[in-house]
Amino acid sequence: MTFFRFLFTKSFLKQLLLAILALIVLSFLAMWWLKATTNHGQKIEVPSLGKLSLDVVEDKLNELDLRYEILDSANYNPDFPKYSVIEQIPKAGKFVKENRKIYLYLNPSGYRKIEVPNVIGRTRRQAEPTLLAMGFKIGKISYRPDISDQVKEMRYKGEKLEPGTKIQKTAVIDLIVGDESLNRVHDDLDDNDETEEEEATATETQPDER
Repeated sequence: MTFFRFLFTKSFLKQLLLAILALIVLSFLAMWWLKATTNHGQKIEVPSLGKLSLDVVEDKLNELDLRYEILDSANYNPDFPKYSVIEQIPKAGKFVKENRKIYLYLNPSGYRKIEVPNVIGRTRRQAEPTLLAMGFKIGKISYRPDISDQVKEMRYKGEKLEPGTKIQKTAVIDLIVGDESLNRVHDDLDDNDETEEEEATATETQPDER
């Protein structure tokens, strides 16, 4: 039997058919395995995690086969609960694959603490903008007899506040400033002295009528 005649025998054709079927099955299994391991075409919509605590975030992401990682704390935002999610990457509504990591920024417990600038000796007009620019708030203004309107003392929650002390941003600082009353007293004394000098001069220059 020659080789060419063997190619057309029932035995060869049967084996060829079995080989083709085996190849098709293997190809199907390979495609299924690749799809299962690479999540080909599978997309999960990223949920909105804003204002949620970590416990709630973890449960929500576990249900979707997603993970999370905390990057850092953001600047404090009073509109968000403490330690809640303030920002996320990717954003809500984006589509990702299974087991994708969602990066989170958390809201800290409060505003960060910053040093109080030294405004002692500055006028009220100079001191207030400096404190406001740093993020502090101006509270009660008290006055103390002085020759100028300079800041004599700062107070925080009723206690004397030294420059350089770190307190929470947006804290309310009370100021004690001079009322310039001593300056007015000094001017009044000068005016009285000038009046007395003028009267004395007038008396000396008045002619004798005898």
